[in-house]
Amino acid sequence: MWENGADLSARAHCRGVIRRQLNRGEHHGVKDRRTEWFVPSLGPLKLRIFVGLLFLPYTGMVLAYAVIGSMLADPIHWDRVGAILVIYFLALGVGAHALDALGSKGVKPWGKVFSKGQLWALAISSIMAAYATGIYYMVLYTPLLWLIAIPEGFFVFAYNLEWYKGRFHTDAWFAFSWGSLPVLAGYVLQTNRVSAAALLVAASMGLLSLVEIKASRPYKEMKRDLAETREIDRARIQQLESILKSLTLGVILLGAGMASLRWFG
Repeated sequence: MWENGADLSARAHCRGVIRRQLNRGEHHGVKDRRTEWFVPSLGPLKLRIFVGLLFLPYTGMVLAYAVIGSMLADPIHWDRVGAILVIYFLALGVGAHALDALGSKGVKPWGKVFSKGQLWALAISSIMAAYATGIYYMVLYTPLLWLIAIPEGFFVFAYNLEWYKGRFHTDAWFAFSWGSLPVLAGYVLQTNRVSAAALLVAASMGLLSLVEIKASRPYKEMKRDLAETREIDRARIQQLESILKSLTLGVILLGAGMASLRWFG
């Protein structure tokens, strides 16, 4: 029997919808992170995944922590502010997240768009570049920074690859390694010392990171299962997404505000 034009049009429409859902990760069986709010919805898939892989809002939070720590110093060496931003963007924004994309326990948070070889090359090259930058300053100006650089290097691998049966892949270690330590790194790179004020601010930023990860984990799981969620879950997703957006933007603006105050006086 011949199909009429309406039937053909409907089938074509359904195929188009399914293709768009697959591209966005919204169709059943596609449970990676490409539907989250910080991932572009337009453009080539590989570019969108790479931008998503960088977790730019959360990376921005960590960069802001490093700036906040730097702004506690007096005087401020602005070349070192730039250096700490480069270090954390490369080591965390690129390196750590590339390791995370490799997946642990069989979980592939970004699917298989990038091969294992590509992700390992991206991770190792960016981490090496970050440490090369840090070593320059640690050898010439701030040897105390080694006390932060060494544990941060450990956490890059232990947290993201879930070494030691995931013992360090916890909310508390996340808050410490990507909340408190960046503040201290920014301050120590400026001063080559630690102060009570820096420790207090580091603790406060660690608590903010704890809030972020506590909201991010359930949000991530709900977004992965979006196709099966009920309306009440969709409302919860929106609530968690609002928390994450407000928190990341607030911390980034705080860092930018402190930097503006010190730059312009």
